[in-house]
This record gives sequence, structure tokens and C-alpha cells, in this order.
Amino acid sequence: MFEWLAENWWALWLTVFLVFAVVEMLTLDLFFIMLGGGALAGLVADFGGAEPWLQIVVFSVVSLLMIGFVRPVALKHLRNSPADQRSNIERLIGEPAIVVEQVSSDGGLVKIGGDVWSARSVSGELAPGQRAVVSAIDGATAMIVPQQEPGAR
Repeated sequence: MFEWLAENWWALWLTVFLVFAVVEMLTLDLFFIMLGGGALAGLVADFGGAEPWLQIVVFSVVSLLMIGFVRPVALKHLRNSPADQRSNIERLIGEPAIVVEQVSSDGGLVKIGGDVWSARSVSGELAPGQRAVVSAIDGATAMIVPQQEPGAR
């Protein structure tokens, strides 16, 4: 078996790629798929006739380059998706809210798009009826800031 594997490194690289692809599907971290890209580069190097030590170097270099340069760009694009592609609570950020019960840094209630949410104020207290904007979501609590009046700075 080891003799066959020593002669057929392509099978090892393909197996390594498939393992990294499965782990990536479980973690969704965009880390293991970069290592999988390195494994594919090792596979290509094997098909190109490279020695096993050179295949390992190709795998290492390509993996590091992908982790260092491709992954940050991919993560940035995933995190900064357009508003119409955001889902669940991400969609609430930037939405208007109306204070239902006085909101302070300790807590309160706001209405966001027809639903009542627990809320905390990022800056000062907000009175019932005051308009606000959702700046972030922390668990099941909306972090809100007062809505700027048109023309106010």
C-alpha cells in the first residue's frame, strides 16, 4: 500500500483536498478551503512531475498565500454584503425604531418594524415616542441611538 502511495501522490493530494473540503463545509470559516486550494496545487505539481518534497513546498506556499491574501478579501466581501442580501438580525441594523418604554444604557423597549424588542441606548436616555435608529444587535437586544433630525448636525 505504501509503495503504491509513494508512486501515486496525486491520490494523497486528492484525499487531503476532499478532507479539507468536508471540514470547511462543517466550519464555514474559509480557512480549510484555502488549505484545500494548496492541496490542489500539490496535485497539479504532482501531475507536472514534481518530486514529493517540491509538492509539499508548493502546497505550503500556495496555502499560506491563500490564507494571507485570498481569505481576508473573501471574508470582507461576505461580511459587507448588500442590504438586500443580509438576513435575519443583520437586516435590522440601520432600521428606524420607536421607543415604547424609556430606554437607557440599562434597558428599555422599542418597536422595530412591528416587533417589540428589548433595547439599550448607546448614548443617553430616550423617552417613549422618541425615534431612534438600530446601530447594532447584541443577542436579543437592539442597541439604539437617537435619530438625527433632518438638517441637524
